[in-house]
Amino acid sequence: MIEVFKTNVQEVEQSKMIVAKLLEHFPNGSINFDLEDCDKILRVLDLKISNKKIIELLNSYGYHCEVLA
Repeated sequence: MIEVFKTNVQEVEQSKMIVAKLLEHFPNGSINFDLEDCDKILRVLDLKISNKKIIELLNSYGYHCEVLA
């Protein structure tokens, strides 16, 4: 399953930290950012994804995150 999120992450270093934290919760996942996209896309590919957990985690670090419809 793949989920795509809109974020306000701006910097590569921020995205690397977030990917590392997300991999702690989704160790078998494939997670990446597209910071070139105007929506600063976060893609998460995993067999079992918790949108709520991903959004809560980014919010806890001060970032906005929402499922991209």
